[in-house]
Amino acid sequence: MVRARAPSKADHDRDTLPKTLVPSHYEISIFDIALGAPWTYQGHVRLHGEIIEMTNKLILNANQLKIHEAQVYTEESKTESSVKANDISYDEKAQKTTFTFPGSLPTSPRVTVDIKYEGTMNNHMAGFYRSKYKPTVPAAKSVPQDEEHHYMFSTQFESCDARRAFPCCDEPNLKASFDLDIEIPEDQTALSNMPEKETRNGSKEGLKVVAFEKTPVMSTYLLAWAFGDFEYVEAFTKRKYNGKSLPVRVYTTRGLKEQGQYALDHAHQVIDYFSEVFKIDYPLPKSDLLAVHEFSHGAMENWGLVTYRTTAVLFDEKNSDERYKNRVAYVVAHELAHQWFGNRVTMDWWSELWLNEGFATWVGWFAIDHLHPEWNVWAQFVTEGYQTAFNLDGLKTSHPIEVPVKDALEVEQIFDAISYLKGSSVIRMLSSHLTAKVFLDGVSDYLKAHAYGNATTDDLWAALSKASGQDIKSFIDPWIRKIGFPVVTVAEEPGQLGVQQKRFLSTGDVKPDEDETVWWIPLGLSHGTSSGPNMSALTTKSETLRDVDESFYKLNTDQTGFYRTNYPPERLQSLGKSLDRLSVQDKIGLIGDAAALSGSGDGTTAGLLGFVEGFQSETDFLVWSQIISSLGHIRTVFADNEKVSTGLRKFQLKLVTPATEKLGWEFKDSEDYLTSQLRSLLIAAAGLAGHEGIIAEAKRQFQAYMFDKNKSAIHPNLRSAVWRIAITNDTTDSSYEAVKNEFLTTSSVDGREIALQSMGRVQTPELGKEYFNFLMSDRVPIQDIHSGGIALGANAKTRLVQWHCIKDNWEPLKQKISGNPVVMDRYLRTSLNRFASHEVQDDIAKFFSDKDNRGYDRSLGIISDTIAGNASHKGRDEKLVLEWLEAGGYV
Repeated sequence: MVRARAPSKADHDRDTLPKTLVPSHYEISIFDIALGAPWTYQGHVRLHGEIIEMTNKLILNANQLKIHEAQVYTEESKTESSVKANDISYDEKAQKTTFTFPGSLPTSPRVTVDIKYEGTMNNHMAGFYRSKYKPTVPAAKSVPQDEEHHYMFSTQFESCDARRAFPCCDEPNLKASFDLDIEIPEDQTALSNMPEKETRNGSKEGLKVVAFEKTPVMSTYLLAWAFGDFEYVEAFTKRKYNGKSLPVRVYTTRGLKEQGQYALDHAHQVIDYFSEVFKIDYPLPKSDLLAVHEFSHGAMENWGLVTYRTTAVLFDEKNSDERYKNRVAYVVAHELAHQWFGNRVTMDWWSELWLNEGFATWVGWFAIDHLHPEWNVWAQFVTEGYQTAFNLDGLKTSHPIEVPVKDALEVEQIFDAISYLKGSSVIRMLSSHLTAKVFLDGVSDYLKAHAYGNATTDDLWAALSKASGQDIKSFIDPWIRKIGFPVVTVAEEPGQLGVQQKRFLSTGDVKPDEDETVWWIPLGLSHGTSSGPNMSALTTKSETLRDVDESFYKLNTDQTGFYRTNYPPERLQSLGKSLDRLSVQDKIGLIGDAAALSGSGDGTTAGLLGFVEGFQSETDFLVWSQIISSLGHIRTVFADNEKVSTGLRKFQLKLVTPATEKLGWEFKDSEDYLTSQLRSLLIAAAGLAGHEGIIAEAKRQFQAYMFDKNKSAIHPNLRSAVWRIAITNDTTDSSYEAVKNEFLTTSSVDGREIALQSMGRVQTPELGKEYFNFLMSDRVPIQDIHSGGIALGANAKTRLVQWHCIKDNWEPLKQKISGNPVVMDRYLRTSLNRFASHEVQDDIAKFFSDKDNRGYDRSLGIISDTIAGNASHKGRDEKLVLEWLEAGGYV
């Protein structure tokens, strides 16, 4: 039994259920499943718990469920009595149902709420839902199908969608255990969090009821079940748990299981590794991973049954792009980290989502660094994680890592780069300060102290303080509870440096009342011939660092601190001549900082271009990735000025040509992962910048692959580069249609995603509109629409076309994708953030001014701020950039 939780002060700041009913255990039965329209099922829930206040009403969460009846059984003086609800009402907006009883229900330590209801297996990727897929081999006879597709069924409950599948107390701190049974066809497989307990005959011939073992105490959002025509690959942990190795399986629909092997190879190692570093054994008797064909997120950490988007768990050794190895390995580690951090110990409320996601992001990379040291993942984290978090947190419309959430239905919008990437960046900064060992010792104490319960940010600080002997909260708390991050500006004097911190905004217009936070900033100063960085911290607005060897110095060594650094222009150029003394992380950080500071006006675009000009002989993939990303943003900002745009294209071409031609097209068997990724990156960058030789070879390979049907003509790693180059350099629809056909016919999991990304390179308004219409058709799964939207938004030729299409087709677009708020929010945020025009900014604001924007209102603010920053950057630097390009002979 779960001890009744008294209402806390925090409850008054949250829209939660009344605390009259405290659940401890659920018995759930799912049956009479309609495997075809209307896709309904019947459910029976017996919620066991405690009534702690006398009441004549019980309120539970329910969404899009039809309650048949509700009855309460109570036990008083060893005598059981029951009463049936005489009224059942719904609050659709709040997603609650109220059961009203003819008399008051007494307080009782043992009560059962018995509910019979009907639900629907929707197609919105939320709750209990259906996914369609094209089969690769013949399926079991009972699998529902239409002309092209078969169907599988699974759940997605985070954050507030358990209530779509069964009536419940759907809040993270109302934990309970669960018993589940489900009636399905005999020739299909059912899965849940726990192992199968028994299988018995169903209600009619051809059906079976699969019952599962009781779960540990956990939040409703972690419950999961699935069924379909599944098969699996299996391995066992090398470590023993209660004397046994644990079975680890990757489940797929029939015909795809071999593509789960790569994820499997990592999963069992990650479970063993986390059991060691957390000093807590994995607690469940099995670990299953399931590939789900339609999935709104990347993956979901359901305890014991982790579900994944196919591109995040499947990898074809012969046909997949190698970059998906990195994605699969990391996402597997991230989700398995949650089995401890999030599942065993759960945040108390959604405002502390970062406790789940920030930590899982950091420790996921920590595990992959252990398994793949050759990938240099912390440099990857700096170029991807840090920069993405910086970009969002540099806006006025950002939010603190720990953000107040009154209504849980608002939480989807904070599953963002702040909760995940800024959160993990701050954890990386803190763990570097404490050392990983001390940090993980504190984490282990935290996980033990709050096992199977809920915890807060302060609970984590307390455990880390005990492990380190430092008052963690006193210096790290502003990073969590205050908006934004600092830029440290350096002023040079003989033998000393003046350093000053202020809040960084991408628009550069920080007002005094927006710059009141004083952050603890680990300076990480390397200088002269010192063997290691000085780890002193800046804890005031400004300070003077003395006895500095000015011949060479660098702040934030290896970019462990989450802040930008603004050097004097001459020092930046000097660092550009000392690249051999800089780590990969340092180079990435300098480039990213210079690009951001040029946008805010603290630096100049010309200064950035002059700095990266010195990287022509660079050989590291991750450094090049940052260079090309930063140049891509600059080219986006100035895309409407044809002269500047042409000059920037020529600059990029000159910059990447030597390295591209040196690497060439041929992949070598002995080649390491980062080199192969560099080849793909440079060929795309050179070809899209107009390298004639690259374009000619890309066209030749494209012709052979698409029209001569020679599928070995393009290396799997180069499909993205070749397809994008071919479409960009074809003013007809021939290449576009060829890639579209590839999308519609390929059996390659990653090939479909690559095709959608490539098709957005079309060069005419007509094809841009055609592609938008294709994205909104039934041919493209809702989960993938954003891939095409990103590509159209990044393309200067189609950016405005897509916005006009959104306006002209708003009602059908909203009807198609608003069933899952995550999908709508992601599509708008990633499709409309590349403009650099105040006119477009105003047009977007005007269009949405009279709309119901719940679910994506925060993102509209982010879009507006981003466009404003881009427009200011363009207006401020356009003339100077043109002059620099003219002086360099690029115009």
